[in-house]
Amino acid sequence: MTQDIDERAKLNTSRSVSAMIAIGVLNIITVPLVTFLGKGNAQFGYLAVAIIYGIIFAACHLFCFSKTKEVVEVPVGQKLPLSVQLKSVLKNRPYQLAILGQFLFGFILYGRNADILYYFILPSIAGAACFPWMFRKTGNKGYAAAVFALLCGIFMALLYFFSPNTTPIQFYICSAIAWFFFSGFNTAIYAVIPDCVEYGEWKTGIRNDGFQYAFVSLANKMGMALGTAMFALALDSAGYVAGAEQNADVINIMRHTFSTIPGMLWMVTAVCLCFYKLHRHVYNNIVEELKMIKNKL
Repeated sequence: MTQDIDERAKLNTSRSVSAMIAIGVLNIITVPLVTFLGKGNAQFGYLAVAIIYGIIFAACHLFCFSKTKEVVEVPVGQKLPLSVQLKSVLKNRPYQLAILGQFLFGFILYGRNADILYYFILPSIAGAACFPWMFRKTGNKGYAAAVFALLCGIFMALLYFFSPNTTPIQFYICSAIAWFFFSGFNTAIYAVIPDCVEYGEWKTGIRNDGFQYAFVSLANKMGMALGTAMFALALDSAGYVAGAEQNADVINIMRHTFSTIPGMLWMVTAVCLCFYKLHRHVYNNIVEELKMIKNKL
């Protein structure tokens, strides 16, 4: 839609904030809708709600498809072998860091705290909305993501020392702050991808938007699969029994999986993203060079 780095930051923020609001609304209304439509039959209620949501989502996608216009000229009829596209990834350092960030994102999120958004919707919205401000301060989307990841990791690790039963105020405050910074990271890590597309075209001459977005999604799903599998494996090795009182080792694994382990991984993510060198002025120079090259053709 645009090659302007600031406009992209604002668009991605709007997307994230809107998504957080939509998720919060759906979390609130779904169960009452199931009860109302099912009238005592939960199976039918969930089916009816799924059909209604499916119709709404399909209509939204069709609307976006019909109204969204490409303003950036893309190669027509360009068919690139998978091997060529993979080689282009090896030359795109910012994109490699985006892939790593997405992998760690999926590993941490789905293995630990995907359900917490239900409880902290307002911090989530606020955190996502703060991304443009952080980007203006750092001048680098990777650095902005690193700041959010570091602070998220610190407050997440602090949760190990608190309990919702004995120290609820401290526990929920740290949880809300951690989720605030997580939402900022979530917005920032997706905002770097379109900039990596421009860098890749400048570096290799290949513009493969669809491939880069798909590959990033794959990295996220691989992290998700590995994170949840390792968590389940750790619980099983410690003697987890469903529906029973758990032993001390299982409880300890659960506590660390909820706090210190994701906290440390967020800090690792922050360190990795400090190597993202696609600063605002570097990106703007790349876009200008690409425009000059296209004007000569």
